[in-house]
Amino acid sequence: MPEDPVAAARALAPQILAAREEIEELRRLPSPIVQALKHAGLFQLSLPRSMGGPENDPITSFHAIEELSKADGSVGWCAFISSSGSLLMGRLRPEIGRELFGQPPDARIAGSARPEGEAVPVKGGFRVSGRWDYGSGINHANWLMCTCKVVDDDGPVLKPSGIPDTQTFVVPVESATIHDVWNVVGMRGTGSNDFVVDDVFVPAERGFSRAFSVDDDPCEAGTLFHQRLTMVNSWALNAANSLGMARGTMDAFLRLAHDSGSTASTTLLQDRLSIQATVGEAEAIIGASRAYALQAIKGAWEAVEGAGPDPGPEIAQARLAITHAIQESVRAVDLLFHAGGTSAIHPKHPLERFFRDIHVAVQHAAALPFNVQLAGQVLLGLRPDAIGW
Repeated sequence: MPEDPVAAARALAPQILAAREEIEELRRLPSPIVQALKHAGLFQLSLPRSMGGPENDPITSFHAIEELSKADGSVGWCAFISSSGSLLMGRLRPEIGRELFGQPPDARIAGSARPEGEAVPVKGGFRVSGRWDYGSGINHANWLMCTCKVVDDDGPVLKPSGIPDTQTFVVPVESATIHDVWNVVGMRGTGSNDFVVDDVFVPAERGFSRAFSVDDDPCEAGTLFHQRLTMVNSWALNAANSLGMARGTMDAFLRLAHDSGSTASTTLLQDRLSIQATVGEAEAIIGASRAYALQAIKGAWEAVEGAGPDPGPEIAQARLAITHAIQESVRAVDLLFHAGGTSAIHPKHPLERFFRDIHVAVQHAAALPFNVQLAGQVLLGLRPDAIGW
């Protein structure tokens, strides 16, 4: 496994670019791309060292996902989703992770953090059933995260605190039935299909409190797995995906501007004052939102690592910066897409793909305006009533 995931991701760009049309047509990642990402360790960027993983810090993983996403948004998304799943494996005991993923580890994780299934307690574990949607990367995954409400004959099982018990279970992909429903406007290559698990036994040691909750301490002691940083460390890669697509859009637009005029004028785009202003504005948007995200993610990490006062303000800044980066990436792509005129609307041009893909990426929970509201509550000295703050 390469020691530098950022260099490994950058080196894959030519192969990814050559496969972009196949990715779109298949609506999933082609096998050669999957194998390349697997070999480079880019599906398990956050897997604990105790399980044989690289346990990269969020800034390193950010740069790796960003490089992949410059080439193709769906590839970056699949690597981000699986690597976020590998982060959550820090809630399992190390020996369980080694048993599941092997040595050297192969953790290709899909699934859902939404409690769309039910888990019935039985001797030694649970019987898990349910249907989950948005299983990004499920066609190449080997493990699924299935989040469930725990129920028994009397209904929902409650924790000692009185809240419903919600657990995430790690289930082999062979236990699920995949439903091919992923016909969407963008991010087609992610293969984010539905999947069904029907009365499958899962040992108790393969479950943990609902993904992204802060109810239980992780088994891993490192800062990467600290319960207060789970959402920041995971969604940092979401921001990297969007910023990578924005940078890929800029690169594609600059090539177009150097080479093309328009149907109304032979003057090159690069020689038009309005285009020059648009490029400058889009570059400022990308650069500023990226700098804020990286600074705030680093600040949250240092606040938690230092074990000083409550890191709530720094976590709020990181969460706010992540949402801001995704939303601003969309704004930059929109500016460049419209500046590209009719050239940008054809599938043969990268601008068309980035435009569609980023408008799907921004629908993710990490980009919702609700996150901005919650950050505002923290900054006002209030306590947000939401997971992960």
